[in-house]
Amino acid sequence: MSEQKPRIVVLGGGLGGVIAAYDLDEKMQNSAEITLVSDQPKFSFTPSNPWVAVGWREANAIQIDLDKALGRKKIGFVAQEALRVEPAKNQLLLADGSALSYDFLVIATGPDLAYDEIEGLGPGGHTVSICQTHHASAAAEAFEAFCADPKPIVVGAVQGASCFGPAYEFAMILDTELRRRKLRDKVPMTFVTPEPYIGHLGLDGVGDTKSMLESEMRSRHIKWITDARVDRVDEGAITISKMRPNDEPSSRQLPFGFAMLLPAFRGIPALMGIEGLVNPRGFVLVDEHQRNSAFPNIFALGVCIAIPPVGESLVPVGVPKTGFMIESMSAAIAQNVRAIILGYEPKAKASWNAICLADFGDDGVAFAAQPQIPPRNVNWSTQGRWVHFAKIAFEKFFLRKVRLGKSEPAYERLALKIMGVKKLERSASKPS
Repeated sequence: MSEQKPRIVVLGGGLGGVIAAYDLDEKMQNSAEITLVSDQPKFSFTPSNPWVAVGWREANAIQIDLDKALGRKKIGFVAQEALRVEPAKNQLLLADGSALSYDFLVIATGPDLAYDEIEGLGPGGHTVSICQTHHASAAAEAFEAFCADPKPIVVGAVQGASCFGPAYEFAMILDTELRRRKLRDKVPMTFVTPEPYIGHLGLDGVGDTKSMLESEMRSRHIKWITDARVDRVDEGAITISKMRPNDEPSSRQLPFGFAMLLPAFRGIPALMGIEGLVNPRGFVLVDEHQRNSAFPNIFALGVCIAIPPVGESLVPVGVPKTGFMIESMSAAIAQNVRAIILGYEPKAKASWNAICLADFGDDGVAFAAQPQIPPRNVNWSTQGRWVHFAKIAFEKFFLRKVRLGKSEPAYERLALKIMGVKKLERSASKPS
């Protein structure tokens, strides 16, 4: 390691990357040089993308200039795509041909969106997307055009997807907006998912999410198809196969005038195929301390890490990495990197607790899973109009803490303590 300040590079400018940079800055206390690398100049609060897609938010209302926000904390910022991670050389190759060296690398890239794995899927095909904010803005334009000539809607996720909450949110938000426009009676809606049952969420359910979400869909006249494999998307029609145990799948076409299907995720191209660092799908392999075993100076958090599926399913179903879970990973990484710099073994372990708010436009569902992966100490869910307003408040709160450069303001710390929710299962122990 160099004699100068340790160089810590955070790869990714989304929720995980920005919070990781702030956590590291707080822990290092000016004893390390921290740089964040992102292919986007702005942070986007992606949980608000469903609102953008129906015109309830403008994109710029949920975005923050990264250079300005990071600059307040004297965190370096490189607005370039990373073409390749070279762990043997401790460097990133950047789009302009330069290389950025590091002593520690924290990978928080989020996923590569695998739209190309299904013919006709995605913004380049026949369905819209809410995975990225600019996708959601384009979806809003498509939705306005759709409302002038309403037809059936299909919403859901494809095989291998691992983030189901936004699909449920978007289906309900579309229902709410169409009712406001007095168009709901003209629009049959179908929810398509690889989940074995509604409310599985990639987590084998949380609390009573199965009956809660089924009831909500029935009351909103949204039909659903579970155990569904999406085979192809043509203009105006989605071909799916309903998988059945011990029997041949049944194929059918779903007509649509507007459709959004969440894709499967995979690792970004800069990581693919690096032996020891990622699995065959490109997700980063980490231990209980969020550390890669083959390259111990590399840590990772969020959607880009490898987590085995929860339970069995007829169609591949991934595991989500929710916001609070990601923040717990970030807190552990900051403590562990600090420990290594001081010459000690990393001990901090993220709790992987999950607290989620799913907005339905006029009400919503909240759930808590401690930890997120079962079996759990806390397994709770509830529904009410308060969730809608809580999601709005959380949006404003999170954007404010990104602007201020604080990963966990004092009032958030107090609120979590009152609720008995911890980010860390085990903190870094002091050396003996």
